[in-house]
Amino acid sequence: QFLRVTKQYLPHVARLCLISTFLEDGIRMWFQWSEQRDYIDGTWNCGYFLASVFVFINLFGQLSGCILVLSRNFVQYACFGLFGIIALQTIAYSILWDLKFLMR
Repeated sequence: QFLRVTKQYLPHVARLCLISTFLEDGIRMWFQWSEQRDYIDGTWNCGYFLASVFVFINLFGQLSGCILVLSRNFVQYACFGLFGIIALQTIAYSILWDLKFLMR
């Protein structure tokens, strides 16, 4: 009886669970814009403009990918975009060389 009632909602809940990390990170970037920009600028010495562009691409890429996945529009492209954001963050935040973080 329970499965019959909730059957139509489970795919939406599953998609929300799968993209929840990207959604949380995108929302956090919105509220911590200056901290993220200052970190990128301090790490790469690229200036406020390029650091702001990076944070914007990161924010927009994550939130738009989440919206597309949840709305079931262009899901394959949205997943490729989210994968690209992961690759971009791996390089920008120097995660590639942090073996402990990668293993986690």
